[in-house]
Amino acid sequence: MELIQSSWAPYLAAWVATLALLLLSLRLRRQKLNFPPGPRPWPIIGNLNLIGTLPHRSIHALSQKHGPIMQLKFGSFPVVVGSSVEMAKTFLRTNDVVFACRPKTAAGKYTTYNYSDITWSPYGPYWRQARKMCLMELFSAKRLESYEYIRVEEMKLLVKNLYESSGKPIFLKNYLSDVSLNVISRMVLGKKYTEKHENEIVTPEEFKEMLDELFLLNGVFDIGDSIPWLGFLDLQGYIKRMKVLAKKFDRFLEHVLDEHNVRRKGVENYVAKDMVDVLLQLADDPTLEVKLERHGVKAFTQVGFNSFSCLFLRNSMDLIAGGTESSAVTVEWAISEILKKPEIFKKATEELDRVIGRERWVQEKDIVNLPFIDAIAKETMRLHPVAPMLVPRMSREDCKIAGYDIVKGTRVLVNVWTIGRDPELWENPDEFFPERFLGKSIDVKGHDFELLPFGAGRRMCPGYSLGLKVIQGSLANLLHGFAWKLPGNMSKEELNMEEIFGLSTPKKFPLEAVVQPRLPPHLYNL
Repeated sequence: MELIQSSWAPYLAAWVATLALLLLSLRLRRQKLNFPPGPRPWPIIGNLNLIGTLPHRSIHALSQKHGPIMQLKFGSFPVVVGSSVEMAKTFLRTNDVVFACRPKTAAGKYTTYNYSDITWSPYGPYWRQARKMCLMELFSAKRLESYEYIRVEEMKLLVKNLYESSGKPIFLKNYLSDVSLNVISRMVLGKKYTEKHENEIVTPEEFKEMLDELFLLNGVFDIGDSIPWLGFLDLQGYIKRMKVLAKKFDRFLEHVLDEHNVRRKGVENYVAKDMVDVLLQLADDPTLEVKLERHGVKAFTQVGFNSFSCLFLRNSMDLIAGGTESSAVTVEWAISEILKKPEIFKKATEELDRVIGRERWVQEKDIVNLPFIDAIAKETMRLHPVAPMLVPRMSREDCKIAGYDIVKGTRVLVNVWTIGRDPELWENPDEFFPERFLGKSIDVKGHDFELLPFGAGRRMCPGYSLGLKVIQGSLANLLHGFAWKLPGNMSKEELNMEEIFGLSTPKKFPLEAVVQPRLPPHLYNL
């Protein structure tokens, strides 16, 4: 027995010594690294104790103390935050390819077919092909133009419904969410799932419930995302709910794909009628670098519901969820801000009456001639970005940024909420003042880093042009067709402008308002 023990004892001692040397060298290496400034992290939780219910505001306050680049620790992971135009350019343009990865999250795993969508898929051949498909097929100018009739029809239905509710208090977001969901549902799936159809696998109520659950679960803070060794416990119960939701959506999407395949079967030179048709045609394409499998088609169909606008791109419901939530949120914020400053409504309607007149509705091609309407949309996205820190990125390798060491695997946030309130960029940054954009060439296409609602660089939302069309078109027609006021004797000072944080950043208390038609009655009889 003693002989056996003596034979392995040297190996054990050598192993322990090697491990000690490795740990010591790692510690010495980290001591030599020059990390960005930031608050001292606590054991296990890091700096999560400093993050409140509105993370963008908590991080904004920290950036005011520690500077435009700072390092935090969320649980087990280092997180670098860029809060200036210079840092945004550094992360999203100069070193774009270095930070082209996404961190792994529970929502990405369970609601995107294991990271099979364009938002959460790892940087590589699959993602590059996905991006190409979005730019060349799903969101090409020609494709979006072919669906304009859908947006027109749903906009007419919106103004008709508002007209029928004129004089009564309404919750605006309910109307906006319905029109956005109908537009996306028809573009992606080929029909409305907010209406009853025979032999459908889900009812309109079930469909909306699935989307509501999706919004919630993609906006929650899951402990396992920051402290992985606690993930298996599912302490908050979110993983269980994500798995249940994923099964419901998979059953629904299988039904959608089967319907489309039946429609396509045996039809020579079949012309795609919606985005699912396009995806199924791509799945049949033998020349693709990476074959688009059935689960990938389903992930991209979900992309259809979320990627509709990169205000909207959040998860694999890419072509559904984000579009409905985010466009509604942005327009609701715009109308809320205008109710606080009636002089803006007066200036907007003067422009609309001069350019459009009072005998027709605003068309998408008119927006280029409505600079003040465009300025209102930009100012809303500056003050109320739907994704105030964009979708997180992750470093693919060790690198240096602004003289600081960023190690591989570091998560990166670009704090567009803080950039939008930088007093060096914006005069009176907390004031809603659309006029600041008049005569300026600042746009939202990812080239002007002062205003990045859709992000920039390789992982910028490929569907931003569609999202912008919906926001501008909805806003223009709501202002053109109706006068807006607060219900009862409510004053503009009483209008609550607090927000909540989640998949998007909506108003804490939905806007309740009263509309009155301002155009001839026959225009509402659509």
